[in-house]
Amino acid sequence: MRELGRVPYAEALALQEELRESRLAGRVPDTVLLLEHPHVVTLGRSTRDTSLPSGEVGLRAAGFEVARVSRGGDATYHGPGQLVGYPIVDLSQRSPDVHLYLRLLEQVLIDTLSDFGIHGERREGYTGVWVDEQRKIASIGIGLRRWVTLHGFALNVACDLSRFGAIVPCGLAGVEMVDMRGVLGREVDLASVRERVTAHLRKAFP
Repeated sequence: MRELGRVPYAEALALQEELRESRLAGRVPDTVLLLEHPHVVTLGRSTRDTSLPSGEVGLRAAGFEVARVSRGGDATYHGPGQLVGYPIVDLSQRSPDVHLYLRLLEQVLIDTLSDFGIHGERREGYTGVWVDEQRKIASIGIGLRRWVTLHGFALNVACDLSRFGAIVPCGLAGVEMVDMRGVLGREVDLASVRERVTAHLRKAFP
């Protein structure tokens, strides 16, 4: 587990790719990066033009970094107050099952939310964690190369939720993005959330 603080997206992506190559070569063990990003919109392989109402030019003009990435999924926002996790895990040494891996990540986040008194749940047919049918609190998008994972999850702890208005989050029209602070109606310490995520990650990936 490596806690990195607030890291520019390009820097974190380069570190992920470096760690993935080292993991493929057997030089490092499975590793999880935990961090925050400055304001950035990442565009996964399934991103549609309709997910970017103002286009990439408009996003940059509004102060977002924009990055096209190799993960699955649509457009996602990252920013301060959001806990981002990038597991670099060799699934061939565990269970080479992508769907199981996604469900494990969801369970880590559901268990973390439960620790703070929030009921998180899955929504059939979708990846991520929700608090009800229309309110989403965590997003997941991964990449895979020779069974070693890249990218990961983003849990909204205490975000500027208005930033999600610049995109159609995950390509899902009508979905409201929420954070732990808003659901609980009080401030939530990101370091405390990180501590619980770390504990649940260690149980899910011993």
